[in-house]
Amino acid sequence: MNERSYRTIAALFVATGGSYFNIPHVDPYDVHRDARTYEGPYSVVAHPPCQLLVNFAALNYKRYGGEHNLPGNDRGAFSSALVSVRTYGGVMEHPAFTNAWDAHSLPRPTGKRGEPIIGWICTGRTFNRMDEYVCEVWQSAYGHRARKRTWLYYVGSSPPHNLRWQREPGDAQVGWFDRIKPTLSKKEASATPVEFRDELIRLAMSARDGD
Repeated sequence: MNERSYRTIAALFVATGGSYFNIPHVDPYDVHRDARTYEGPYSVVAHPPCQLLVNFAALNYKRYGGEHNLPGNDRGAFSSALVSVRTYGGVMEHPAFTNAWDAHSLPRPTGKRGEPIIGWICTGRTFNRMDEYVCEVWQSAYGHRARKRTWLYYVGSSPPHNLRWQREPGDAQVGWFDRIKPTLSKKEASATPVEFRDELIRLAMSARDGD
């Protein structure tokens, strides 16, 4: 990360001992701290769990059953992350086409026919007069082996900086859609590339530059 006037940020819903730990100016909230209890004051990077908010959740529920597999039953994690980003500024990430986006009436970063739009789209303003933006970014542009299409929701008093908008296909996949590409392990598929993590931290640190 480049030298700048650093602000402390909070990293919400991150893995215990993972890449957000032991970084200056980053206060990580793992399962033991319960990010749903976050009350500020720092701007945030939020990684709310997605397993029950994607299309495969319904298939898993049909196959295995159980209240813990019920689609949408993330115990308020996404709602909490959304409130934190809107209140304190920062950025939240989720898989492209996540069901959480429609459930919370967030504008999709797509055109009228569903095609992805390259770049940030300003979509409105929050109650505390910070601007909202959405975009789609492929984590393959930051070194992930799969393309890993990701939607970002950013709130800040300053506009977000440009990201790497390349659409790199990657040499592997998350899931079993392509018989040619190898499928990544669950751990490798869910991991955030270090360069992408640093990009999200920079976004959160700059979200309130206009304060």
